[in-house]
Amino acid sequence: MSVPAILFPADPLNPRRPDPHFTWEARMLRELGGEHHLVDHDALLAGHAEEAVRRVPHDSGPLWYRGWMLPSARYAEFASALTDRGGNPLTSAPGYAAAHELPGWYGAFEGATPPSVWIPTAGAAAPGPAELAAAAARLGGSGPAIVKDYVKSRKHEWHEACYVPELADLAAVGRVVGRFVELQGEFLTGGVVLRRYEEFERAGGGAGQADGGSDRANGGPDHADGADRRAVEARVWWLDGRPILVGPHPDAPHQEIEPDLTDVPALVRRLGCRFVTTDLASRADGSGWRVVEVGDGQVSDLPRGIDASGLLASLIAA
Repeated sequence: MSVPAILFPADPLNPRRPDPHFTWEARMLRELGGEHHLVDHDALLAGHAEEAVRRVPHDSGPLWYRGWMLPSARYAEFASALTDRGGNPLTSAPGYAAAHELPGWYGAFEGATPPSVWIPTAGAAAPGPAELAAAAARLGGSGPAIVKDYVKSRKHEWHEACYVPELADLAAVGRVVGRFVELQGEFLTGGVVLRRYEEFERAGGGAGQADGGSDRANGGPDHADGADRRAVEARVWWLDGRPILVGPHPDAPHQEIEPDLTDVPALVRRLGCRFVTTDLASRADGSGWRVVEVGDGQVSDLPRGIDASGLLASLIAA
């Protein structure tokens, strides 16, 4: 049985070396006896998948990716190019999309994650008033909500493009959604999501918000709305339905946190994706833990300083 290799993005300034963000993972992989190959992330984003994988040996066998986030369509091209070279991507294109985009994973986690509705969009066009009114009604029609797309929020523009204090105020819903779509521009993924706002336990006490954005190795906005809103979050890494690493969210790598995972394995298995992450936060009222985000494990960032040897060893033993 072939041992999986791991693909990392190459350093744009030195294509023979891993991107500096992933150097420590590649070094740890070598210490574990694993093998890695390099791909050109910029070429992947540009739609030149064959060029991007030219450094991956032919007939390279089973492959995992650990790198920057890719749109689902670009990942599909990536997986196809690897297959054409005789590789075997261990995360399929449909599997990547299911874990990467909220509509793909929401059904498996419904009831354990804040209620959400979404409106598919074409390009960077905001939904109209009637569509937004219908979406707000499906979410209950009143109370606070978060605006995001299928992958990311604009939490750094909290009041401007993320938080809706009252869904019944349809003018405010339209204003926040419009600004969100404007700021996302060409990077808007899939459509607009309205997600019920929930209060979570905050570091140091009080309540904070995990808004269901994403920091999955993209260098962009992620969960909490700055330090004053930072929720206590855990990130759990799953392989074939088993937790292989539990740690803090990358935003707060020094937090010590022990989430209650009692009900989560069954939900992960229901999703049916091999390598995923779940971000969990504890409700401010003490009523339990919630899944605030699901992600494809290949593009989910690791907190600095964590011992990832068990995770990497599990991947190359899969």
